[in-house]
Amino acid sequence: MRVVAALVLAPIAIALAYLGGVAWIVLVTLAAIGLFAEWLMITGLGRETRVLAPGIAALLLAGLCLMAGRIDAALVVLAVGAVALLLVSGERRNWATAGFLYAAAAEIGSVLVRLDAVKGFAALMFVLLVVWVTDIGGYFAGRSIGGPKLWVRVSPKKTWAGAIGGFVASLLVASGFAAFEIGTTGPLLLLGAALSVVSQLGDLFESAVKRRFGVKDSSHIIPGHGGLLDRLDGFVAAVIVAAIFGFLRGGADGVGRGLMVW
Repeated sequence: MRVVAALVLAPIAIALAYLGGVAWIVLVTLAAIGLFAEWLMITGLGRETRVLAPGIAALLLAGLCLMAGRIDAALVVLAVGAVALLLVSGERRNWATAGFLYAAAAEIGSVLVRLDAVKGFAALMFVLLVVWVTDIGGYFAGRSIGGPKLWVRVSPKKTWAGAIGGFVASLLVASGFAAFEIGTTGPLLLLGAALSVVSQLGDLFESAVKRRFGVKDSSHIIPGHGGLLDRLDGFVAAVIVAAIFGFLRGGADGVGRGLMVW
């Protein structure tokens, strides 16, 4: 089921990423709403309408602003949403607001990386492929080699062999991009390595949150994978870091160039 789900979902994500624009923003916005809802379920706030409603409304309105090309307005909406959650969430306001900011950063970061008309798709595919091969390489290396555990208290099944295997796989992706002249070898290797590590840290972060609340899966929406958080934890971390780095080098409308052009 894990393989079948991946074979169905991956082509859809790639196709919408290729189309970009409204199609990609719709997918990203829906995913962000799903991430926020699952975070609330993990932290015991999933049935709190007073928390769920303003967060979803802010993420949805931010998506509409992004479709209109108003990144500034989207950021204002998300800031207002965060303040609203702080005011209405009660004793668990920190967890509720953290989940909202997590989903909001994923929404903004995913759109910014794809925004560049020239290099946006290449940059987004680079992030996606690094995350995917880190996960796949880590899975097979961990299962076939085994050995010392990476962090037993947070994720009992993860091993150092898996972490290294995923890291090496990300370097192969970077080398492939360089071989097809989609970027320069040295910077892409460094970028791929960094995003692979960040992706694995994102996975561990989500595992730590689930363990804190005694939850195994964030939901059961994806057969064989669990929930959106279970599937996208590494991507969220990687795309946020990629967006920040690309923004620092290329500005809001040149994140893709900032990542791929050296």
